[in-house]
Amino acid sequence: MLDIEKMQEYIEHGQYAKIRGEIAELNEADIADLMESLELTPAELIKLFRMLPKAIAADVFSFLPTDVEQTIITSLTDREAANIIENLFADDAADLMEEMPANVVKRLLAQTTPETRRDINHLLRYPEDSAGSIMTVEFVDLKENQTVSEAIERIRRIGLDKETINTCYVTDQYRKIRGTISLRMLLLSAAADRIGDLMEENVITINTLMDQEEVAHQFQKYDFDAMPVVDSENRLVGIITVDDVMDIIEEEATEDIEKMAAIMPTDKPYMKTSVFETWKKRIPWLLLLMVSATFTGGIITRYETALASYAVLTAYIPMFMDTGGNAGGQSSVTIIRGISLGELGIRDMLRVLWKELRVGVLCGLTLSAVNFVKLLLLDRVAMQVAVIVCSTMVITVIVAKLVGCSLPLLAKKVGFDPAVMASPFITTIVDAVSLLIYFQIATRMLGI
Repeated sequence: MLDIEKMQEYIEHGQYAKIRGEIAELNEADIADLMESLELTPAELIKLFRMLPKAIAADVFSFLPTDVEQTIITSLTDREAANIIENLFADDAADLMEEMPANVVKRLLAQTTPETRRDINHLLRYPEDSAGSIMTVEFVDLKENQTVSEAIERIRRIGLDKETINTCYVTDQYRKIRGTISLRMLLLSAAADRIGDLMEENVITINTLMDQEEVAHQFQKYDFDAMPVVDSENRLVGIITVDDVMDIIEEEATEDIEKMAAIMPTDKPYMKTSVFETWKKRIPWLLLLMVSATFTGGIITRYETALASYAVLTAYIPMFMDTGGNAGGQSSVTIIRGISLGELGIRDMLRVLWKELRVGVLCGLTLSAVNFVKLLLLDRVAMQVAVIVCSTMVITVIVAKLVGCSLPLLAKKVGFDPAVMASPFITTIVDAVSLLIYFQIATRMLGI
C-alpha cells in the first residue's frame, strides 16, 4: 500500500523519478486512485500523467473522474490527446466527448483516425441513458461458415483491441445476429468444426433504445458478462459488458437515493459540487414541501377552538405527524425498491394495498396499545382523551401505509420516477391527513 503522504512529499520536491518507481508495479485503477487522492495543481497533474508509460496511460485515464479527464485532455498537445482517444474504448471516448465543450470535441476528433471518429459519432447519436449510448462497438464477430481454426485466427488478429473475447457474436452478411459462441467452446472443439454447428442460436439481445436501468435488470436476470445490442432491424451494432452495468447500477442507485431525499440528482461527487450548485439542487423541493406544509398549518388554525378547549390535544400532534410519516416512508421505500428491481408493477396494486392494509392494522394496534398504557399510567390523561389519541393512531398508520404504497405505483404508471414519491413528499401528505383524522375524531367525541 502506497504512503500518500510520502507521495505528496515527492510531488512537492519534484522527485518524479521516485514516484515513477513507486507506481511502476501498480494496477491502472490504483494509479488513477492515487492521482485523485494527491493534492495536485493542474500543472502537477499533467506532469504526473505524462510520466506514465504510454502502454498504460490510456487505461489509467479511463479510470479517472470526468473532471480530471477534462483537465488532462485539454492540457495535452493535440497529438498527445489524439493518442489517448485512440487508445480508449469507443464507449469511454464517447462518454468523455459528451462532457467536453463543442470546440474542444471538434479539435480532438480532427486528430483521430476516420474509424475512431466514426465509432464515437455512432455512439453519440443515441439518446442519453439508452443502451446505445453506453455500448461499445469493439467486439469480435464471426461467420457461420467459418471453421474453429479460422475463428481462433481471427480472434488472434483483432482481439487485442476488443472489449472482450470471451463471447463472440455470429452474424450474417447483413450484420444480423445469428448466434453466439464462447471462447471456451472454440478451444474445446475440433479445428475443422463449423461455427454454425457450435453456436448458441437462442440469443438474448438488447435494443439500442432500451433504458439503461432496464439494461441492468436484463444483466441481473440472465447473469451474463456481456450482452449484444441490436437496432430495430436486429443488426448487431455493439455490446454492453458487466463493468458498464456496474456503473449504471451505482448511477441509478445514487439518483434514486437523492430523489428519495428530495434532492435534484447530480452526477458530481459531493466535494466537487459547489455551494451554489448544491443550493440549486436542494431548494426546489424544499420550496415545494414548505408551501405544501402550509396546509398543515391551515388545518390547525381551523380547529384552534377545539385546541383551546382541550389544550392537552396539542401535545400529541407531533407524535401523529412523526409516526404517520415514518409509517408511510417505510411502505414507500419498500415499494420503490420493489419497482426498481422489477418485482412490482401497477398490476400488483390491489395485492399491495391488501397486504399494506393488514400490516397497517397490526402496526397501528400495536402502537395504540403501547400508547394507551403510557397515556393512562404516565401522562394520566382522561380515558376519553386516551381513546381519541389511540383511535387516531390506528387510522393514521393504516392511511399512511396505504398512501405510502400506492403513490410510487401510480407515479410509475403515469411515467414519473417512483423515487420522487418517497419519504419527504409522503410525509407532507400524511401530516395533513393525520391532523384531519385527529381533529375529526376529537370534535365528534368531545362535542366541540
